[in-house]
Amino acid sequence: MARASRMIVAFCLVSCSLATGLRARPQLGRAAAPCRGSVRSDLRRARPVAAASASPFGAPADDEELGSAVENTQISGMANALYKFVRPHTIRGTILAACAGVVRALIEHPSAISLRLVPQALQGLLALLLGNAWIVGVNQIYDVEVDKINKPFLPIAAGEISPRVAWVLCLGALAGGLLTVHSAFSPLIFGLYALGLGVGGAYSVPPIQLKRFPVAAGLIISSVRGFLLNFGVYYAVREAIGVPFLWNPVVCFIAAFMTVFAAVIAVTKDLPDVLGDAACAVSTFATRFGVQPVARGACTALGAAYAVATALALFAPAGLFRRLPMAVGHMLLAVKLLRTYRRLDATSLGSVKRFYGGIWELFYLQYCLYPLI
Repeated sequence: MARASRMIVAFCLVSCSLATGLRARPQLGRAAAPCRGSVRSDLRRARPVAAASASPFGAPADDEELGSAVENTQISGMANALYKFVRPHTIRGTILAACAGVVRALIEHPSAISLRLVPQALQGLLALLLGNAWIVGVNQIYDVEVDKINKPFLPIAAGEISPRVAWVLCLGALAGGLLTVHSAFSPLIFGLYALGLGVGGAYSVPPIQLKRFPVAAGLIISSVRGFLLNFGVYYAVREAIGVPFLWNPVVCFIAAFMTVFAAVIAVTKDLPDVLGDAACAVSTFATRFGVQPVARGACTALGAAYAVATALALFAPAGLFRRLPMAVGHMLLAVKLLRTYRRLDATSLGSVKRFYGGIWELFYLQYCLYPLI
C-alpha cells in the first residue's frame, strides 16, 4: 500500500500540475506587458458607460461582479491575498478525483485499507498544494495586465502582493514541493512531479509559453483530467494491492465522461473574461461567438453526456453499472445543469460568473457520484 500511496500521489501531482497550470488562455507575451493601447480608454470608446466603474456587460459593476466565480474573495487581510493567490478551486477537482478513484478501488478490496498511509498522504497533499501555488502564481505574474480587467480581485492585480513577493512565493513553493517529494517519495515520483511543474511553468513563462496554442492546451486539459488522472489513480491502487490489470467499465466511463466535462470547463472558463480578452487581443470562443452561444453549446454538450450516461445505466448489460444511482444521479445532475443555464443572463457579469461557478459545482458532484456507480 505504500507503493499505492506513491503512485496515487504521482498521478495526482502530475495531473494537478498540468490541469491547474494549463487553465489560463493564451494571452500575453511578456510579464506584465500592457494590453494594446490604453485598455480603459479603448473600452470607453467601444461602449458608453453609466459609471466610472463600468461592467464589461453593459451595467454598473457591483461587488459581486468584481469577485470570483468559484472562490470566496471576502476574507480580509493577508490571509485573503494568499488564499486568492493559490486559486484553491483549481485543485479541488483534482483532489476530489483522486479521492474518488482511491475509494472506488478500495471499495472493491476493503481489506487493503490501512491508516499507515496517512502520514505519507499528508506529505503528498502538501506537495500538491505547493505545486499548484507555483503554477497558478507564475501564471498570475505574467497575466497581471489582463487580470486587472478580468480578475481585479487577484492579489497581484489588486496590488496586495507585489511581483517581487509573488516571485518569492512561487519559487519558495517550487523549491518546497520538490524537496517534499524528493524526501518522501521514489525517484520516479520525483521525476514525474518535476516534469509536471516544468510543463506548468513553461505554460506561462516565455519563450516557450504553451498558452499561445489554445487547441493544444485544451486537449491537454481534457486528456489529463479525463484520462490520466482517473485511469492512473484507480489502476495504480490495483497494481499496488496486487490485483491484476482489468478493464473496468466504470473507470472507462468516468474517464470518457470527465474528458468531455474538462472540455466544457476549458470553454466556459473564458465566459466571464470576454471583455479583458478582447481588449488584450486574446482569441477565445467567447470573444468570437459571444457569451450566450458558447454557454448554450457547452451546456448542450454536457447535457448530451448526461443523457448518454443515463442511457448506459438503463440499457447496458446487467452487472456493468449500478443502475439506480447511475441513472437517477445523472438525471438529477442534468436537471441542475438546466436550471444553471436557465438562470444565465448573458448581459450580467455576476450572472455569468454564477453560471461558471455552477459548472464547477457539477464537476465536483460528478466525482461524488463516481464511487456509487
